[in-house]
Amino acid sequence: MKKLVVAAAWLAAVTAWSPSLAPAGHGNATLVLDVAYVKAQFDKGRKFTSVDLRPVEEYRKGHLPAARSIPRGELETRFEEIPKVDLVVLYCECPLRDAEDVYRFLRGHSYRNLSVMAEGFNAWVERGYPVER
Repeated sequence: MKKLVVAAAWLAAVTAWSPSLAPAGHGNATLVLDVAYVKAQFDKGRKFTSVDLRPVEEYRKGHLPAARSIPRGELETRFEEIPKVDLVVLYCECPLRDAEDVYRFLRGHSYRNLSVMAEGFNAWVERGYPVER
């Protein structure tokens, strides 16, 4: 019984730290990353591009280290600024559905290296993770 409890606890911990696929409508799935997983990749030195989809005013108050500011309202004219190599982590402070819309838009423009940080910027800040200003 003790082994079963330990195994269940281990599985819960691994699941919480792992990326997951969430339905994004139209039969597509969005790669959704937990904030802790993104931070772990940051700590490991994994190369990725974070794209802040919030308004510029919010970005200026603070953002993930080295994040690019491309507000959702400017995406259609600026999406080519997002690299097509390495991992791209999209984040905002909006309903997950809005970030998934951006994900689908970029997938429609041949981006395949995309993910969405599930809990948004506020969750990053609440956990005390580094913020650039």
